[in-house]
Amino acid sequence: MLFDKILRPTMYRLGHNDPEAVHERTVRALGALSRLPPALAGMRRLYRVDSPVTVLGLRFPNRVGLAAGMDKDGRALSAWPALGFGFVEVGTVTRLPQPGNPRPRLFQLGETDAIINRMGFNNAGAEALAERLATNGTPPVPLGISIGKSKAAALEDAVADYQASLRALYPYADYFAVNVSSPNTPGLRALQDRGALAELLAELLATSADLARNADRSPTPLLVKVAPDLTDDALAELLDVCAEHGVAGIIATNTTLSREGLATADARLAKEIGGLSGRPLAARSREVVRFVHRHTGGELPIIGVGGILGPREAELMLEAGASLVQLYTGFALHGPGLVKRVNRALAGR
Repeated sequence: MLFDKILRPTMYRLGHNDPEAVHERTVRALGALSRLPPALAGMRRLYRVDSPVTVLGLRFPNRVGLAAGMDKDGRALSAWPALGFGFVEVGTVTRLPQPGNPRPRLFQLGETDAIINRMGFNNAGAEALAERLATNGTPPVPLGISIGKSKAAALEDAVADYQASLRALYPYADYFAVNVSSPNTPGLRALQDRGALAELLAELLATSADLARNADRSPTPLLVKVAPDLTDDALAELLDVCAEHGVAGIIATNTTLSREGLATADARLAKEIGGLSGRPLAARSREVVRFVHRHTGGELPIIGVGGILGPREAELMLEAGASLVQLYTGFALHGPGLVKRVNRALAGR
């Protein structure tokens, strides 16, 4: 394909083979395109596939969304729908602006079709994102905002930290993703434990209800993003907590600490600390989606993400019980043509 054979190698040469530099160039270029209506119109004609579906009480033009991590600070919000995405999730954003972990922190595993990252929630902060959304507006598709804990906030202060981000961004999100599963913020995954998660969800849902009441509208859906590394017992316990508190849905899954499935040529990168995404995650993500679907009796909407590098993986994710899917690594490695191919495969399902 054109992207794989020409465009991606060119981007990596220009970025001196630094995946993070390529990522930054891509988002910056799409941000510039977002300010050019004729360019956006041309992209829509090339990539857009309409197959509307209603999930979480929201109308999505199609089932394929952009996962969190690609556009953390919402710099290219008009471009993503023009590339065919039916919804966009920005972030993960934290209350405090933070630079993230030291570089290098993003590694491409070309033979494996995977990425290892230890970005560490690098973002400009919730207030900066709120200001950008207030100035530039939201995209013409549902907007999800992933919120996480600031690295500087102690675990005992996590609830207040999440609440501050929720309050700042509440006017702009169509749904919130509560990220308690990234492996790149020390101690964050402890928030998946029953007691910590119950406290966090109770406070966030109460805050959401208050904000919605003051705005005279329905509360914004809150979803929980889960790790693929949980045991079945731990995942079942997490889902029970979500059910007890009326969480709107689950995003399955985040990146994994496992290094299974790496190609021989990429084995040297197995020692790099961080979360693995891409092809090796596909089977486990589907297992988690299937478990969530079965454990909740199919009543809790699921956004399936992890290892979707082609139409078949997306179809299998829906067959496992997902209502929507998200792309990140597949898009980063194979470009916007993947969005169109997946949308065509899922159209009408």
